[in-house]
Order: sequence, then structure tokens, then C-alpha cells
Amino acid sequence: MNVEQVYKDANALLDGHFLLASGNHSRRYLQSAKVLEYPKKASLLTDALAKMISDSGIDVDTVCAPALGGVLAGYELARSLDVRSIFVEKKEGGMELRRGFEVAQGEKIIICEDIITTGGSALKAAQAIEALGGKVVAFASLANRGFCKRVGGNDTAKAECSLPHDIPLFSLDDFTFEMFTPEECPMCKEGSTAIKPGSKS
Repeated sequence: MNVEQVYKDANALLDGHFLLASGNHSRRYLQSAKVLEYPKKASLLTDALAKMISDSGIDVDTVCAPALGGVLAGYELARSLDVRSIFVEKKEGGMELRRGFEVAQGEKIIICEDIITTGGSALKAAQAIEALGGKVVAFASLANRGFCKRVGGNDTAKAECSLPHDIPLFSLDDFTFEMFTPEECPMCKEGSTAIKPGSKS
């Protein structure tokens, strides 16, 4: 599957001048919500991701996503794997399980995001699950921004990656975009203003 083409076809791989959640700037931006608004496209992506996970031999009971960005991807991956879907929500300094969701002791859980950048949100989700007795067996995402090493990928983990190195990350493709600090940003120097298409503050 050509994941980059799927994003392009959905107008989800954007070109311009973007402010990232990290505070850095980039000429390109992935907007997974534009892919996931089409259920058939979403299912094609998560079916492929589920096959990677199943082929690895990892046993999964539940998929957990960090809200809000990962909820659709997590739900679709759970459907593809035929397991339960839950999500965690932000609280001060971390995330927590709400809405009557429960985790059994030793329950095998995959943390799923739409996009993994440094993995900070996924790590907070994993910590919330493990605090309840769940066992995080893998991380997963539709796209990997290249900071963390995915199973089958060519990139090595960067210092910015927050994910533990002893738990696998499954992702469909790497999207490594050049990033700039605001002080070094060539688009800013040309007089352009960065826009923030994502939802995170």
C-alpha cells in the first residue's frame, strides 16, 4: 500500500508553513483526520496495520487510544483486530481512563495513535493503562514521523523519541519532514506566518 498516496488523495498531506505542537515549523503537515473521515479508507489502512501486528505474533486483548486525535484510528484498528476499543483522556500532567472503561489485571493492550511524532501522548496513555494493571504489548499508528523506530522501518530512533525501546511500534510508513526552530525558519525569514492546522495546543 502506498500510504503517502492515500494521504495525498485525501488532501491530508499538506504543503505550506506550519506550526507544529513541538513549537517547530515545517513545510509539510500530516492531517490524518482528512483520511479518517472516509470509513472505507480508514478500514483499508487499519486492516493493513492489523495484518502487520497479527503477523508479528503479538497477542492483543484491547486497543487503547489517546483522545482526541487517536480515537478514530484506535477504534478502526480494534475493529480490524476484532478486539475491544477504549480511550484515555487528558488530565493534569497525564491521561486517565474514564466513562466506565475498565482494564483487567494483565490485559494485553496496544496503544494506538493516528500519528506518532515523539510518542509523548502515547507514552502517557501507556502509563495510565499500566497504572491500572494493564500490559502494553505494542504501540501502533497509521503514520510515523520518523523520531521513533517502527517495526520494518529504516529510520533509527532519535533522542526525541519518548517511547520505550523494548516495546514494538507498528506503523504503515515513515514521514520524515524537515523541521526548523522559529528563529531558523526560512519561511519566517521570507515573511510568511506559520499556521496551526492541528488541534493540540
